[in-house]
Amino acid sequence: STNTGTLATLTAAGDPWASFVTYGLLDGAPVLCVSHMAEHGRNLAGDPRASLAVVAPASQGDPLASGRITLAGIAERPAGAELQAARDAHLAAVAAAKYYSDYSDFSVWVLRVQRVRWVGGYGRMDSATGADYAAAAPDPVRPHAADAITHLNADHAVALVDMARVLGGYPDTTSAVCTDIDRYGLDLKVGTPRGDS
Repeated sequence: STNTGTLATLTAAGDPWASFVTYGLLDGAPVLCVSHMAEHGRNLAGDPRASLAVVAPASQGDPLASGRITLAGIAERPAGAELQAARDAHLAAVAAAKYYSDYSDFSVWVLRVQRVRWVGGYGRMDSATGADYAAAAPDPVRPHAADAITHLNADHAVALVDMARVLGGYPDTTSAVCTDIDRYGLDLKVGTPRGDS
């Protein structure tokens, strides 16, 4: 749902350095196109250990309630056919990169994910190995979530209230608004005489 994140690299002195970057995906691996004139580009050339933190676009007022993931691993410069595939993946995700990706100071890097930490909001978090991450399939619902949320809230408000009452454990629901959706179901903001949940 986004193609931007925060890349963490290490300076020559070993200090952490965070940079706002864009990325594409090649079989789930983040593809970066960075300039060696940028601090993070020089950092990767000196020490390829890196992590990329990606935050889902906020759908609620509290940014800490949004989903986020950190992918940690080793950044490598691909070669041969993989270089072209990586470049194409980055350009597919970041159309503006066509204006600078061929400049001599830019290079393509693929982050080989070794460790994953994800947070799905308050109290929903876990870690995974790079192998588990590579084997996972993307959620087929997420690309259509925004349209589905709009449709549910506009055309099925009564059904959302019924779902909250019967399936959600809020029998005194007076209003319900869908705030998120994924392959596992709906997130509802529920209004009751006791307050909102």
